[in-house]
Amino acid sequence: MTISEGDSVTIEYVGRLEDGTLFDTSDRALAEETGLADEHPDRAYEPLTVNIGEGNVIDGLEEALRGLEDGDSTAVRIPPEKAYGPHKESRVAEYDREAFEEMMGDRELEIGFEVEAKESGLPGQVTEIKEDSVVVDFNHELAGETLEFEIEVVDVS
Repeated sequence: MTISEGDSVTIEYVGRLEDGTLFDTSDRALAEETGLADEHPDRAYEPLTVNIGEGNVIDGLEEALRGLEDGDSTAVRIPPEKAYGPHKESRVAEYDREAFEEMMGDRELEIGFEVEAKESGLPGQVTEIKEDSVVVDFNHELAGETLEFEIEVVDVS
């Protein structure tokens, strides 16, 4: 059965950046071997089910699945425009450090600290701590990246 609009597709996958860095996988053993499982200990490493046409995965991945069949394997490169978009400087903001730390309460300010913008609800991450300010990046962590996926279709219904 050729994958098309409305199908439910289950895949095994490995996602890497252009430099070969693993950023996601359905393979628990690979995640453990590369340290990804240590970075995300609560994550389930299991096959992913995608409903074609519902937009619940990045466009490039959904496009790559269309036309494949149960049992097919493929490798695909997905440019930022079909993934998480370009990295936008307009989504990087600088805040007064004292006010930012007051808002954090008793939590420790450090690089990688995750926040959420009040108005937009966008998740962000502290990327720089200066003497008088804090820089937060509200871009998706994979924005601006070309992604490479190895995909195996394990079920189509």
